[in-house]
Amino acid sequence: MTFDIVNHVYRDGEGLPLVLCHGFPVDHRMWDRCATALMELSDANGAVQYPIWAPDMPGAGDSPAVPAAEVGRIADDGAYFDALDLMADAYVDMLHAAGYDRAIWAGLSMGGYLVLDIQRRHPDAVAGIALLDTKGDADSAKSRANRIRIAAECERDRTTQPVMFFVDVAPNDSSVKKSAAYIEQFGEWIREQEPEGIAWRERMAAGRPDLNDVFGTIAEPAAVVCGLNDPSSPPAVMEPIAAQIRSGAVVTEIEDCGHFSAWERPEAVAQALHNLRMRVERRS
Repeated sequence: MTFDIVNHVYRDGEGLPLVLCHGFPVDHRMWDRCATALMELSDANGAVQYPIWAPDMPGAGDSPAVPAAEVGRIADDGAYFDALDLMADAYVDMLHAAGYDRAIWAGLSMGGYLVLDIQRRHPDAVAGIALLDTKGDADSAKSRANRIRIAAECERDRTTQPVMFFVDVAPNDSSVKKSAAYIEQFGEWIREQEPEGIAWRERMAAGRPDLNDVFGTIAEPAAVVCGLNDPSSPPAVMEPIAAQIRSGAVVTEIEDCGHFSAWERPEAVAQALHNLRMRVERRS
């Protein structure tokens, strides 16, 4: 059983790929600005060009949602118990099919769940890991029920409207999150998603396991990044994660930055990822 993962290659090159795993409810394009900043940064520092990838998760962007018959166990409430594991396997299969044994994996929010599961299931495929604006907790009963409700609404009404709250503005949001440009761009990306794809990712995340035990298994170079204005993964959440990482994580906390740090402050995130890559190269 495998999933059809569509990979987007920002740049080919030499050495280990950097694989950028996007958040919900958008697709790989949330990495566009950061990938550009990474390429400019590596070129300015005279670094060897290396592959930079940004796959679309199943049900996001160009990757189709996976039929329910192919997601493994399904809970009574409709959550997918095995989908995160199968997605992690598919990403590693994609890496191996391209001729690589290992990669540096960077995951933001839901992408963080993915790279943590890759670490759990395929640690030999991890040369370095970056966790951005994410967490290891499984959903609470309330959060899980809300995901299932949203999935059902998206499927029933063929709409992405139930997740448009991602562009709602709160008083403590960053200046970027409050900007008309951000609201327009993320709103456009959300409307362009397939409702079934939104539902698939919600059901996958609802059924995911608790991943907090994974942090202590990370022995390769690691980076932890978060925005100070992130309402769900602020420093109070991310700093304890960094403290658990066995190899010791370099923490980057970004001022005036919310949940989608790679889009809001791409240069700061690119610098953190560039520094991580340099640590991986020195280690190898």
